[in-house]
Amino acid sequence: MEYLLREYLPIVVFLGLAIGLGAALMLAAVVLAVRNPDPEKVSAYECGFNAFDDARMKFDVRFYLVAILFIIFDLEIAFLFPWAVAFRDVGPVGFWSMIVFLAVLTIGFAYEWKKGALEWD
Repeated sequence: MEYLLREYLPIVVFLGLAIGLGAALMLAAVVLAVRNPDPEKVSAYECGFNAFDDARMKFDVRFYLVAILFIIFDLEIAFLFPWAVAFRDVGPVGFWSMIVFLAVLTIGFAYEWKKGALEWD
């Protein structure tokens, strides 16, 4: 039993250090933080409208369009990482299927660009 406790001692020490350091940093942030809220700092951002207004108010759809386009392209680009890792094992079929995928991605991006989905007036 003593051997088992000695094996876990480094884990307990690191856990204690992590909790202590985390508590010390949070306490330092509470003690040393500057408390002068600026209206610009606490204003709504990224969504384009205040979060606590009427839910039936009109809003600009472009905010959501840009977010959806970002998510779509971000997920499609994420498919490149496993392909790049296994590049030597995919063979010619895997290579050309990814080229077709990238071509479709490029055509979709060009179409959105031509339609003005990325323009902000």
